[in-house]
Amino acid sequence: MNPYPPCANGSCTDHACCTPGYKYRWPNTLGMDGEKAKRIIEKDNPLVTGVIVPDGNYVIDNFCCNRVWIFVNKQGKVILPVPMVG
Repeated sequence: MNPYPPCANGSCTDHACCTPGYKYRWPNTLGMDGEKAKRIIEKDNPLVTGVIVPDGNYVIDNFCCNRVWIFVNKQGKVILPVPMVG
């Protein structure tokens, strides 16, 4: 798994609060190549870093305004849950 910047939240506790004026959900990336989805997400919202997570791997269970988990299957395609800030 690629490293990502330290967690940044400010006073936010929900997805929409973290990214005023930017997207915070990417349902349109489901089924897409993970690397392509990462590029789209980081272009749509320059405040976040997309982190590709192979299916079956565990992730840190904390809420971060500057991170988007992108879960992918063995073929490298984006799967549920929908990538979103947090």
